Amino acid sequence: MLLLLAIFPIIGAVSLCFLPIHSKVLIKNLSLFWSLIIFNFCIGIFTVFDPECMHFQLYYSLNWISASHLSFSFGIDGLSLLLSLLTAFLTPICVLLSWNFSIESDIKKYTISYLLLESFIFFVFFSLDILLFYIFFEAVLILMYFIVGLYGSRKRRIRASYLLFLYTLLSSIFMFISILFLYFSYGTTDYCLLKLAVITEPIERLCWFAFFLSFAVKMPLLPFHIWLPEAHCEAPTSGSVILAGILLKLGGYGFLRFSLGLFADSSAFFSPFIYSICAFGVLYASFSTLQQIDLKKIIAYSSIGHMALVTVGLFSFNSQGLLGSILLMFSHGIVSGGLFICIGILYERFQTRIIRYYSGLIHTMPIFSVCFIIFSLANIGLPGTSSFIGEFLIILSVLESNSWVALFSALGMILSACYSLWLLNRLLFGNVRITAIFQLRDLTRLEFYILFPFIFLTILFGIFPEYLINYLTIY
Repeated sequence: MLLLLAIFPIIGAVSLCFLPIHSKVLIKNLSLFWSLIIFNFCIGIFTVFDPECMHFQLYYSLNWISASHLSFSFGIDGLSLLLSLLTAFLTPICVLLSWNFSIESDIKKYTISYLLLESFIFFVFFSLDILLFYIFFEAVLILMYFIVGLYGSRKRRIRASYLLFLYTLLSSIFMFISILFLYFSYGTTDYCLLKLAVITEPIERLCWFAFFLSFAVKMPLLPFHIWLPEAHCEAPTSGSVILAGILLKLGGYGFLRFSLGLFADSSAFFSPFIYSICAFGVLYASFSTLQQIDLKKIIAYSSIGHMALVTVGLFSFNSQGLLGSILLMFSHGIVSGGLFICIGILYERFQTRIIRYYSGLIHTMPIFSVCFIIFSLANIGLPGTSSFIGEFLIILSVLESNSWVALFSALGMILSACYSLWLLNRLLFGNVRITAIFQLRDLTRLEFYILFPFIFLTILFGIFPEYLINYLTIY
């Protein structure tokens, strides 16, 4: 079932290749059809998943090179299940965004890119072989390079795509060398077998650091964060949604699956180093957010702060911290996706993201304003929203191990309230600036249909977090 789910988007992309480029309506409908079929198939896997099982489920092994003892294996647990569901949920949204935003001229390549990207992300979450994981981990990077470079909104998109490509590729080279070393040392790249292997301390620490560099750039952690604000600013709205919703989670998934799963002793050894980076990163990202004037950069820097908080929870070596980090990753994918869609709606109307040109939108766009307020409050971590549970569990777990890190993390949460409320005040309230805003209209029906699932899930998982927690009890 897992292999079939990962192949479905490729089949959909191939079917789109045979359509003429001028049949835009047919391309839109067929791409939406395939993305919804994949989403429903993913929900089917969710229904057959047994949360009480302590092992990987739906296991499948594919023999690749018998002489080299390489066989690719696939499996799923609670972590990969939730992130796969998030991927399947966001892909139809990205397809629908092309119906409303300025991608009309190249809709065929656009939808094919996102279906292929969805397939590669599924392979990343399902792979129980570190070599296969690495292959699709990098394949995702190639597609994002083209999405940012081809469909970006400004001339700086080429520079942003190069930053994205170079930062992530160069950091992953060390992980590839480490994977080859593990293969030649232990004769396998199978994750389950490597967990049972006894790795000597110096080798384990070198391998941990090699994996850390790759995942730290993907999160991104300080000082590997430079590419993210540039990529967000130049990417199309759908690119920012998938980048914040899924690609940043690949780093957290890698930390939890490989850094903690394969190199637990080294993770404990380097945890003070991680705490220092993340505590400084939370404060740096928060103060940097207060200084930004571009709406996308504000959300991008806030994402850096939230991902640093996620990393703190992951390396707290506490079940509450691990659970809180996973919940916060899932919530951030929903909340940040909704915020970037709201900003994309404003940009399509007014062709600017500079905040000083906006004021008083609550008078002219009341439905939009309500949606933006809900997402902003969720970004703060207001009780009753999905982000609160994750942030609360992380602070609670870190408080038991390092009170100073807990203090800096809590201070970052306070600062997030400062910049979010300040953004709301400048954007929604005050007098309407008629000279700057000349196209005053509220959400269209399609825009509301796109935003409503994000609002529903944000409130649902804030009030009933056990719907997610029940599938993460194994952690």
